[in-house]
Amino acid sequence: MKYPIGIQDFRKLREDNYIYVDKTQHIFNILGNGNYFFLSRPRRFGKSLLLSTINEWYGGSRDLFKGLWIEDKWDWEANMRPVIWLKFASFQYKYNPLKDAIAAGLQAEAERLEVALNLNNNKHPFAELLKKVYEKYGRKVSILIDEYDKPIIDYLDDIPQAEANRNTLKWLYSVLKDSDPYIELLFITGVSAFSKVSVFSDLNNLANISLEPSAYTLLGITQQELETVFAEQLKTTDKEKVKEWYNGYSWGGADRVYNPFSLLRFLNSGQFNNYWFETRTPTFLVKEMKKGGNYKVSNINTSQLALTNFDISRLNPITVLFQTGYLTVKAYVPEDLLYTLDYPNKEVKHALEQLLLDEYMYSPYSEALPRVVNLRNALQKKDLPEVVVIINAAFASIPYEHWQKENEHFYHALIHLMFSLLGTYIRSEVHSAKGRCDALVETADYIYAFEFKLDKPVSEAMQQIQEKGYLKPYADSPKEKIAVGMSFSTEAKEVVDWATEIFSSDRTETIGSTSPTQE
Repeated sequence: MKYPIGIQDFRKLREDNYIYVDKTQHIFNILGNGNYFFLSRPRRFGKSLLLSTINEWYGGSRDLFKGLWIEDKWDWEANMRPVIWLKFASFQYKYNPLKDAIAAGLQAEAERLEVALNLNNNKHPFAELLKKVYEKYGRKVSILIDEYDKPIIDYLDDIPQAEANRNTLKWLYSVLKDSDPYIELLFITGVSAFSKVSVFSDLNNLANISLEPSAYTLLGITQQELETVFAEQLKTTDKEKVKEWYNGYSWGGADRVYNPFSLLRFLNSGQFNNYWFETRTPTFLVKEMKKGGNYKVSNINTSQLALTNFDISRLNPITVLFQTGYLTVKAYVPEDLLYTLDYPNKEVKHALEQLLLDEYMYSPYSEALPRVVNLRNALQKKDLPEVVVIINAAFASIPYEHWQKENEHFYHALIHLMFSLLGTYIRSEVHSAKGRCDALVETADYIYAFEFKLDKPVSEAMQQIQEKGYLKPYADSPKEKIAVGMSFSTEAKEVVDWATEIFSSDRTETIGSTSPTQE
């Protein structure tokens, strides 16, 4: 079986016999309900392949659709249309003004479609191209625009340039409303859904289907599709583990989909890994999250407006996290128009928390993950002194000037991220609600309840674990249950006292209490 990893060309995929999950019925249903569409999805979700499919669809390439749902349900001759396809990923705007790069892209399409385009007159080049293609072929034109927002997204660390590029894009799309007599279909895709006012102010008939039921499973691979198309590959695979790692994306419906890029990479290699993050490190996003103190991003409630309105002048980290695929819809209450967001799966959670922890530790060398693995090993051996050493080493990496400025914030962020990231390897829950321990960790032999105190005696931590009964729900477990209290000093920037006690249903036995600063 040939996996189409990174292949965005529908013709190549079909002619070279790569496996294809048939989405033609979804596409047919959407195209039958309008003419102007916008769809946002995270990168590596198949947006370019979708437009390539539509390109061949309207190009009348029936042979490429042999055996697919649409083959005998479409009048291929009657519905043939010339297609203008703008791919911003191929535009050279990083080395030239965006307007010049767009003009070059329009010129290339004109040559492909065999029409003459005069870029030296005062006419809008896009409007001229549309009119001439319509006149040459005598049929309305299908327009596909891929990664429309790339010239903006690429400059989010340079807002003046991003705003300039946004204005140029607004100029480009401004002609579409008056060109309606020439247009059969307009389909625009991108990562982010900018407000219509900022980019598509004149396109009142542009339907944003990003959160509509018709598009819930248009991209991505459902569990049913996985088990049907890849049944042979799954015979020797732990399906629940695959689901935990790569499934979980949703835009409002009950069905959840796999990131196709990560899933195909896994099926091809058989190894669980962070494939999605290999393609691009979200440096800007991680820095923005740290700047805004956004290190806990689970179970966030937000509105539809926040999910679909990307404003570069007032970046909302939650909007960015959702639209770029780091968060997804876990629940939706239509009556309240309220969405609950969370990490889609283990792959995204593990990778983003690792990058965040590196950022908080000011480590350019990915030191966070080895520390977490060492923490797991120490807990598996019940080596609490080593646990303290590992935690203190993480805090010691923070430059003095940054710690003095935000010591309490850094304290909470590092503790949360270390124990949350630990959950990739063993069961580790980080709690924040009142009445629950700060962290619950379970290994093969031990269950730990951790309580951390900031500039307070460790005795308060131990008393809280006992009084709140954090370990009582696990009384029937044969594993040894251990209460761990730690006192952290903002002045010393380390754990200055800690204690552990063995828990049983009727008593608590102290097994150790150590003050590192006194050793």
